Amino acid sequence: MTTFEKVYEAVKLIPKGSVASYGQVAAALGNKRLARVVGYALHANPQPGVIPCHRVVRRDGGVSSAFAFGGANRQVELLRAEGVAFLDESHVDMARHCMRALPMVL
Repeated sequence: MTTFEKVYEAVKLIPKGSVASYGQVAAALGNKRLARVVGYALHANPQPGVIPCHRVVRRDGGVSSAFAFGGANRQVELLRAEGVAFLDESHVDMARHCMRALPMVL
């Protein structure tokens, strides 16, 4: 399994109404230094309706300004449609919606 495929498998584990940070996804791959690689993989998401890349945010809860499938506004729309609360226009309430940890994907 390639690193990108592992990223996609990890992201599929984030439930509706929850988010995880790029670093959390990287940690699920066994290397928290792969956060940028997670971003590259999500930007190349081959199945946007199946792999919920909109559920991955920055560690401060900020949405991606480079969200590949419609920009930051689209990411906010998708998250709000799942019941995710925001502190402002672009930051998820991480205390309420961030997963504690993702299972390892090896």
